[in-house]
Amino acid sequence: MQIQKFEAAVIGGGIIGNAIAYYLSAENIQTAVMEANEVGGKTTSAAAGMLGAHSEWEEFKDVYSFVADSHYQYDSLSKQLKETCGIDIELKKGGILNLVFSEEEKRKLEAVMKLPSVQWLSKVEVYKAEKHASQEILGAVYMKDDVHVTPLSACNGFWKGALKNGAQIFEHTMVLEVVQQGTGFLIKTTNNSFYAENVIIACGVWSNKFFSEAGLQHALVPVKGECLSVINDKMPLTKTLFHEKSYIVPRNNNQLVIGATQKWNDWNELPSFGGIQEIMEKAKSLMPEISTMRPHRFWAGLRPQSFDKRPFIGEHPETKGLYFAAGHQRNGILMAPATGMMIRDLLMERSVNKDWVNAFKLDRVEKVAEGKGVLQ
Repeated sequence: MQIQKFEAAVIGGGIIGNAIAYYLSAENIQTAVMEANEVGGKTTSAAAGMLGAHSEWEEFKDVYSFVADSHYQYDSLSKQLKETCGIDIELKKGGILNLVFSEEEKRKLEAVMKLPSVQWLSKVEVYKAEKHASQEILGAVYMKDDVHVTPLSACNGFWKGALKNGAQIFEHTMVLEVVQQGTGFLIKTTNNSFYAENVIIACGVWSNKFFSEAGLQHALVPVKGECLSVINDKMPLTKTLFHEKSYIVPRNNNQLVIGATQKWNDWNELPSFGGIQEIMEKAKSLMPEISTMRPHRFWAGLRPQSFDKRPFIGEHPETKGLYFAAGHQRNGILMAPATGMMIRDLLMERSVNKDWVNAFKLDRVEKVAEGKGVLQ
């Protein structure tokens, strides 16, 4: 049987992998995506879909331009994907209300409040916007540009867009081995073998195997996030309520998505009673009346986290044509467009922001100094 050949093969069919395939195939690069299960069926489908460039600012302030650029790409993508492949990524505006319960919390958010499109709202102003928010708040930081999408719809948009551009998607195709062969790579899978000039590893926390085989001393740690949804047929909620990484996100289908726990190094993909109880209690502290709503479903996902909470995006320092795009933690949906464009530009040898290249490079290491991790 003749081996199929591609210019680029993406291993991983979540939103990161499909975004990469979308941008590569748009440049007429013959692209394949290989997914061990179903497209978007793992971590992507478990996400809430918040595009929190501002709510996540503290974590990504050194690469804010990358995150913000990715965020704003969704405005045009929402139109493009609907027009070209009929997929509505369900971009929902309204912004995020980062609820503040004390003066100390407010002080911690002073730097964020200096960003464009971010403002402080008093308690009275919050209730004018969302009258069902907790009565215990001091006020809220309103991040009006932090909208959200439905993750699986966004992933499907990139997937269908890539297909329309000529890419091929192979579901239920687990990659067993990637072997350098000549100027490219032989990719052995549970189905067939493929050959590609370039390979991009984008399979989240399951990328660890490929890091190890490529001689990179990295291990992405799963941070389990448990979520639930409720039917909201009683009260309108137009804005996401957020506090210390917990959230209540209103969807277009009359549901509220509530999350999420953060369980370090937990590989169990099923939600637990204790985890669901934890997020329910937190949700009630943000919006007490949520306790009267009907539960819809429960789920969990494994966020891939690196040692410094930044993803690895770039080409292997010694192996030309081998790229990684993994470790986005809870911001895979937010960073998917910029990640796809960065891999495209690196592969096509276009100019890429040097700060981004350095921040996400594969050979960065953590050294311990005075008891603290230091990025080198």
